[in-house]
Parts: sequence; C-alpha cells; structure tokens
Amino acid sequence: MEAFANRLESGEAIVLDGGLSTELERRGADLRDPLWSAKVLVEDPDLLRTAHLAYFEAGAEVAITASYQASFEGFAARGLDESAAAGLMLRSVDLAREARDRHGRGFVAASVGPYGAVLGDGAEYTGNYPVGARELGIFHGRRLEVLDAAGADVLAVETIPSIVEASALVRLLDRCATPAWVSLTCRDGTSLRDGTPFVEAVSIVAASDHVLAVGVNCTAPQHVGPLIRAARSVGGKPVVVYPNRGAAWDADRKTWTGPVVTGDLAALVPGWRAAGARLIGGCCGTGPDDVAAIARAVAAAA
Repeated sequence: MEAFANRLESGEAIVLDGGLSTELERRGADLRDPLWSAKVLVEDPDLLRTAHLAYFEAGAEVAITASYQASFEGFAARGLDESAAAGLMLRSVDLAREARDRHGRGFVAASVGPYGAVLGDGAEYTGNYPVGARELGIFHGRRLEVLDAAGADVLAVETIPSIVEASALVRLLDRCATPAWVSLTCRDGTSLRDGTPFVEAVSIVAASDHVLAVGVNCTAPQHVGPLIRAARSVGGKPVVVYPNRGAAWDADRKTWTGPVVTGDLAALVPGWRAAGARLIGGCCGTGPDDVAAIARAVAAAA
C-alpha cells in the first residue's frame, strides 16, 4: 500500500490497464450475464490471470481486479453463500497479484464498482437507483470489508454515477485500511450521470484523507480534458482518468452500441498529462494495444 502511495507522490504518471471485460471477450469469454466479468471468477479464473498478464506485458503498471460486479447479492443469485462469495472477491485480488508477480512488478487495484452494475439494468450510467444513501452504505460496506482485507495496493472505486453514492462511499472509505482512488462517470464535460456538477462531487471526494486520487472513467474521451481541468481546480488531489471509447451501454442486449472513437486514444494523452492527469489508462472498448500506446505516450511526455 505504501509503495503505491509513494509511487503516486513521485509526480510521475502511472499507466493503468485497459478494459478487462474487453480483453476477456477478445479471448472468448461470453459476458452476457448478470455477473459480467465476475462470471469468469467462477468459470475460468485462469483466463483472468492471463488477461491481467497481457496488460502488464503491454506496459500497464496497475491491474484492476474482476470484482467490479462482484457482490454478495449477485453471487447469491447463483446459489453461492456468503463464504463462497467472499472467497471469490478475495480470489479476484489473488489472480491479479499472481499475474503481477509473474510479470515481476506492478500494483493491484481492487475494483469497487457501483451499485447500479449489480442491478444489471444500466443504472450505473444514469445514477437512477431505487435505494438511498442508507441502503447504498450497507451494500458497499459488506464487500468493502472483504476487499479492504484482500491485500490490494489500492481500492479502485470506479464508475460512480451519482453524488449520493459517491458520498456514501467516501464515508465508508474513511474506515478502510487500504487507500483508494475514486473515479466518477460523466455524461459530458461538466456533470455526473445523475446531473450533479462534477466539481461538486470532486470536492466531496477529495476532502477525504483516505482518497489518494479522484477523477473519471468509463466516459467518452472527448469529455476527459475538461473534466481533468475541473478536478484540478477544486480537488487538489492527483487526477485519475481511464475513458471508454464513447459508445453507450445497452443493458437489454448486454453490449455497447452507438458511435465509438476509433482513432488512437494515446494521441490524447499528452493533453491529458499537461492538464494534470497522473493515472492514465483505458476502460471499456480498450485493450492491450491501447495500453501499450498509452504507455509510450506517457513515456514520451515525461
């Protein structure tokens, strides 16, 4: 944990991995399932280790685990009890760590995805939840207790679409031993998916001493530059960014639809770095080739 914080404090950029689900699908996994990438924890853990290793070998310094959509509720629907569910969450960290050790260096970030991901109805891209802060606290608290004890270098609290959920998570993170980054998801260059001004959410998240970095992920690339500048203006914390390719998630068909950015995302990296981004990677739709290009761009901008 201290090693990651020290690396962040060095001032140099850190390269994150790309879309884990994207690489799993490229390698043959069928993720059209309520558990999404967590399904592979149950069915083919070796494939997860292989995907993590591919990102490390491409130049990523951080592997984000397959716990994004892992939850006690989701695993219970598969007939798994709480002990088995907790074991799979811990295994997600172990697999990333095994890939890291095989590669020889790097860090492991335990993914803490949004409540909406477990609903499976696309709510993580609207922030329209049927529950409030109390229920969100209970939901996240249970699995944070497990992931906090898993031995990851950092918690990757990611794709958070609403101010209510962000606030609930910050309260819980202050009780954790593992430091965290918090990454929000936005509908444009100024607002969260629920319409809250991005700067308002950043100010709440950045106020926590337990949060090492704050930023944005699973957001269209064209919005990232303004969001970095906004985060820098109010947060005072290092900024994390890992956009998707701009498509929209179709929850019914369990696939990405609509126009995507087909060019080289790495071409945007110098601008993101100049604006103040410190942790840079890719999300859904990006793969090892993108991460390799991002790593080269980061090195060139150093």
